[in-house]
Amino acid sequence: MFRAIGARTVAVRSVANIACLDGLVIPGGESTTIGMLIERFGLLEPIRAAEIPVFGTCAGAILCARTIRESEQLTLGLIDVTIERNAYGRQVDSFEADIASHELGSPAVRGVFIRAPIIRATGSDVEVLAHYEDHPVLVRSSRCLCATFHPELTDDTRVHELFLSMVTQRCACYTNASIGASSSESTTQ
Repeated sequence: MFRAIGARTVAVRSVANIACLDGLVIPGGESTTIGMLIERFGLLEPIRAAEIPVFGTCAGAILCARTIRESEQLTLGLIDVTIERNAYGRQVDSFEADIASHELGSPAVRGVFIRAPIIRATGSDVEVLAHYEDHPVLVRSSRCLCATFHPELTDDTRVHELFLSMVTQRCACYTNASIGASSSESTTQ
């Protein structure tokens, strides 16, 4: 998806990769597994210390959160939200819904929720950009953008463009912006 909007993507496999990035995507998947890999490869502190924008989708949003409700799971603590894993139910309870957002304009963004988390609380420095029912599903802080849904599973690039705008605001050179992603994101998008 990022390549389609003009960004260069690279797979992050080591601490050295972090130093070369202008932004980082932590994708959906299994948050406990991604967290274990972040620890195993020594990426926890380098991600926390890097002053680059981070975009977390679904499991990535869980890892970016300050607090995971009823869990001792590792977090990066990059955004002041309390989040609950798998809060809409099991895999069979996954769904799609239209998500209205003033920030993203019309038409509504299609949200694909797969064993999605729910953001239960937000800090004062967190801007809620979109809701589903009464729950925030797209939030932003100065450094972090989090979606509890999977914007990469649609053809709509607006959420990705929003993150890229965060990167370009920090980095003066748009054409050379490097977005770190999982290897599946960098090879399939």
